[in-house]
Amino acid sequence: MSKVAGADADSITPTTFAPLKNRTFRSIWLATQVSSLGWLMQTVAISWLMATISTSDLMVALVQASSYLPAFIFSIFIGAIADNFSRRRVMFAGRCLMVIASAMLTAVVALGFVDPWMILGFSFLIACGGALNDPAWQASVGDMVDRREVPVAVTLLSVGFNTVRTVGPALGGIVVASFGLITAFAVTTLSYLVPLVTLWRCKWKVRSSPLPREPMRTAIYDGLRFTAMSSEIKLAIARGTLFGMASIAILALLPLVVRDQLGGGPLAYGTLMAGFGIGAVFAGVSNSLFRRSMSQERLMTLACVACAACSLSLALTSSIAVAAIALALGGAGWVTAWSGLGVSVQLASPRWVVGRTISIYYALIDGGIAAGSWIWGTVTQNHSLTLALEGSAGALLLVAATGVLFPLRERHESEPDPLEKFDAPAVALDLKPRSGPIVVKVEYLVPDKNVEAFLDLMRERRHVHSRVGARYWTLQRNLQDPLRWTETFRTPTWTDYLRLNHRLTEADKELDERVFRLHGGVHPPQLTLSIERPTSSARKPEQSAPQFPRHWIK
Repeated sequence: MSKVAGADADSITPTTFAPLKNRTFRSIWLATQVSSLGWLMQTVAISWLMATISTSDLMVALVQASSYLPAFIFSIFIGAIADNFSRRRVMFAGRCLMVIASAMLTAVVALGFVDPWMILGFSFLIACGGALNDPAWQASVGDMVDRREVPVAVTLLSVGFNTVRTVGPALGGIVVASFGLITAFAVTTLSYLVPLVTLWRCKWKVRSSPLPREPMRTAIYDGLRFTAMSSEIKLAIARGTLFGMASIAILALLPLVVRDQLGGGPLAYGTLMAGFGIGAVFAGVSNSLFRRSMSQERLMTLACVACAACSLSLALTSSIAVAAIALALGGAGWVTAWSGLGVSVQLASPRWVVGRTISIYYALIDGGIAAGSWIWGTVTQNHSLTLALEGSAGALLLVAATGVLFPLRERHESEPDPLEKFDAPAVALDLKPRSGPIVVKVEYLVPDKNVEAFLDLMRERRHVHSRVGARYWTLQRNLQDPLRWTETFRTPTWTDYLRLNHRLTEADKELDERVFRLHGGVHPPQLTLSIERPTSSARKPEQSAPQFPRHWIK
């Protein structure tokens, strides 16, 4: 009876706020909301400052671009750092950079230096700190909460930010209008200190690897390779990039809508941003219900339609009330799209590579957002604000239509954790960690009746081994003894061979057993490990890590 009850309990989808029962997650999540409140106030202040000191519509739109460009430039490198170093320390370093850059911006404005390019430069530096913090924070979610709570925890990140969005912009508008820009920038700097203190006090357990840290080049390559081999992650990235490029016009051009079309000031701008946040909070809180009743592709389509309706309404209205309602609809679509795409990437990523896949995801979608900000700003400057918003609405409908050809895939459970249990085979040479390249050969004897099933399983095995580090995987059939098949792949070093086997999951091991059952020999398949040596020149014995040939990287 207890087993049935336990199974039923495990099958129940956690509520949106269930992860807050975890003390560490709750503390960092709350501190992040304080920081986000300051960031939103700062965004309002910077956007309005730019709208008042620059006559260029493009410069106003580039405020949003400067906030997203660092993630596009640095995220892949930062993701490798998040997977190779302490994620807590990486988050701490990112937060320190945000505090320093914000303090410098406050000082510059206080001294009267309000050059548009200088303001964009400090906005870029603050965003660099965020780009350093965000992949490590997102990747740490799976370390803090139970696996079944990961989807709702990722959704809760969006809910938290968009809850703050309901009051942050309005508060920013009030502070700017009542106390001035310097006060807004100073309060923001103080808010950035809160996560620093929290990270200093909070620690959480992370499964440590017995293997040495990956070289950065290898770590980046493995992250890119895994992402390229995951159809789920590629679809999420493609749809997210297009959605970000099309939908960012709503936020990037909103200061111009307020200034030129609605005739409002910073308070009106903050109020409209709050309307955007209210819609986002509603969608975030209801996300668990939406996910149970609709597919991810249906939710993505509705999100695109909602944002398209918002953009078109902003293009046609001159009423602040109508604009606020439209922005609430756009906010609901915004958080629905991003939370669903973020969950897709998280669930499709094993713990050993999640920092890199998240960073690649952020790099490309933020690149799309930055490009969209520039595109719609250019259209506004060269043509009209109305045309830019109408173009954004049309582009969003096209993004929704792409789901017919490239639908998002459903996944309700996260990628299983690797077993991290592997007894290295005995070798006769004294190998160093960087000895290599290592050539792995496995010989099978496959009866004719098992060939078709064997080939099907080997295609799956190739995918499994390649995504965890196997390079130049091949399958050969002996022409003189057709029953004999040889699987071959390479790893750059001995440590990479060990790391590959530590990354295999229980499902991967079960696949090995299915392959081995098709083996017709009396003895198990024969494993042969070799180390490749060049013949072009003599080598010293201690030089055990030659350059990995380019033609192997396939």
